[in-house]
Amino acid sequence: MSDHYDAFEMSPVPAPGPDAVPPEPFHGIYGMPSFVTIPTADLAGSLDFWIRGLGFFELFSVPGVLVHLRRWAFQDVLLVVAQSVPAQPPAMSYSFSGVLGQVESLAEACRALRPDAVDGPRDTPWNTRDVEVITPENARIVFTAAKPFDPASQEARNLAAIGIRPPGGGDGAPAADGVDSVDNGLHA
Repeated sequence: MSDHYDAFEMSPVPAPGPDAVPPEPFHGIYGMPSFVTIPTADLAGSLDFWIRGLGFFELFSVPGVLVHLRRWAFQDVLLVVAQSVPAQPPAMSYSFSGVLGQVESLAEACRALRPDAVDGPRDTPWNTRDVEVITPENARIVFTAAKPFDPASQEARNLAAIGIRPPGGGDGAPAADGVDSVDNGLHA
């Protein structure tokens, strides 16, 4: 993997593990490399759900027009006022990374606010634990957390079948090039 840049040094996502600690919410201003814009007919209701359910905070707002929400660095959402929202959630989803220790509490917080809007947690074939949430705006949001890599697991066999090698070649030692291929779910 020497031809790939080790982007983990710039990512706020910690290495997976049962004791992984999430980074602090990031309050700085930067050029956003990616963000999602979500129309809402009820800005106050949407804001409440995103903060109390999904764990975002209000970075800033333009009153009556938009609220810029954030969790970690590079996890930005713009809630924008609209006359209406789609009647049904789209098939497309937008995912935010977290750590395993956050999955259950996030699912519980969202269920407390919208009991029928939460699916999961569920484990995926690519070694993550996911919770899918339909927000008040009918956005399909997936909160995903990498599970620790177990070289003897079905997930490891799934990844090997598509050519993704385990960290350190499967024996727990660092990879020869110093870069682990599977650090956070399905990342090559």
